[in-house]
Amino acid sequence: MSSRLTVRQFFERFPSDDACLDHIMEVRFGMRHVCAKCGKEATFHRLQNRKAYSCSQCGAHLYPCAGTIFQDSRTSLQSWFYAIYLFVATRHGVSGKELERTLGVTYKTAYRMGQQIRDLMKKADGFEMLQGHIEADEAYVGGYRPGKRGRGAAGKTIVMGLKEREGRLHAEVIPNVKTATLRDVVIRNVEPGTTVSTDELYSYGLLECQGYRHGAVKHGAKQWAKKDIDGVNHHTNSVEGFWKMFKNSVRSTHIHVSHKHMERYLGEFTFRSNHRQMENAMFDLLIGAL
Repeated sequence: MSSRLTVRQFFERFPSDDACLDHIMEVRFGMRHVCAKCGKEATFHRLQNRKAYSCSQCGAHLYPCAGTIFQDSRTSLQSWFYAIYLFVATRHGVSGKELERTLGVTYKTAYRMGQQIRDLMKKADGFEMLQGHIEADEAYVGGYRPGKRGRGAAGKTIVMGLKEREGRLHAEVIPNVKTATLRDVVIRNVEPGTTVSTDELYSYGLLECQGYRHGAVKHGAKQWAKKDIDGVNHHTNSVEGFWKMFKNSVRSTHIHVSHKHMERYLGEFTFRSNHRQMENAMFDLLIGAL
């Protein structure tokens, strides 16, 4: 099998709802494990005409879809799996209309599935304090109103990103770009003593008072990178690259993302960025996080 699962390989691996259910059971619990009912290690066997497995020791039933996004869904498990596959395989996101056309479901169902998968991606990504050398940058996303661009533009959602050099990314919606707001995001997500590179925005100026080593590049003066006296190279190119891809993806795939749901879409793109080296393992990571 190649490193990236093709559509043909996907349907060979998951040809039916039964194959999908077996995979959920295997990833979440294992076909052999300690039974929560009797406390004994046992094998579990599929029950006919039910999405359940039975303990070989006490006969207790285990429903692997219980408490997950699949519970009580009338959409087939294979359709759910294929939707998750599309979210993992893409770089630019999946729209509700694309899911509607691809899966043959209503737009209402497709939209709900997409939002639930985004929530799952945010959950699966987990939380780790960032360390090493961090790039921080805020961006303005969305909005239909003409006029001023960038900082101060009307109708846009303000987002902030923190990116480890060659490492993990964190992004979230923020209410403003005041010093207290930006400082709080850094303190909650970055290890003390870390080097943080930003642009010249005044609000970043007090990071050194919080125990961070701070360096800024002056974009207004066409300065994109600089080295400090210790040879540390300060720039925000990596996090800005993420924002460029995110904005282009929103424009091309979704047209517009509301402030209400922006966190979900950030979670989706952050998950793919943080686990892009995992290829097919991203799929199992999402199934395991159900």
